[in-house]
Amino acid sequence: MSKTKSSSSKRWLHEHNSDVYVKRAHQEGYRARSVYKLQEIQAIHKILKPGMVVVDLGAAPGGWSEFVAKTIGKSGKVFAVDILSMQPIAGVEFIHGDFTDPKIVNALSQRIGGAEVDAVLSDMAPNLSGCSVTDQARSLELLEAALVFAKKFLKLKGIFLCKAFQGAELIKFTNELRKNFSTVKIIKPPASRSRSKEIFLLAQN
Repeated sequence: MSKTKSSSSKRWLHEHNSDVYVKRAHQEGYRARSVYKLQEIQAIHKILKPGMVVVDLGAAPGGWSEFVAKTIGKSGKVFAVDILSMQPIAGVEFIHGDFTDPKIVNALSQRIGGAEVDAVLSDMAPNLSGCSVTDQARSLELLEAALVFAKKFLKLKGIFLCKAFQGAELIKFTNELRKNFSTVKIIKPPASRSRSKEIFLLAQN
């Protein structure tokens, strides 16, 4: 490992371990600090309601799914999908696989059993290479795949919430969202680190 990479890793670890949201997640028993991004979005935009059917794409380690299950209650249903394994969560049905794989899509369709999906959530991000152009392209590929999935499963006035990274190419995707949803909002929740280029796109109706 180069000295530059080593010092960068040390800085990240120091920032991570001193992060107020990381400490709070440990104290409150959540699996990851990312749960607070969704919690803050929910506090303002009220996208989750009791009894909803929600699909969480790229769900591992499960922080979002856990929060959704608590918010929508026992009358709702949460389906989590990821190529990574995930420890069980009460009230969450986990499907292990790639959400772009037709077999996984079929498995999810069978689990849902004809119910209308109220919301599709995605906190997915590609494995970052450090090259902004490459990372932006990979992120857009995930976003486009998630949108195709959402259009297949969402009910007529459903909700699509996805993580994105700021960049010139994101404008095209945002315009694509506006063709399919009546309202599209760009959100930067406080729990998202200020130096990070991540934002969240909330598409409704």
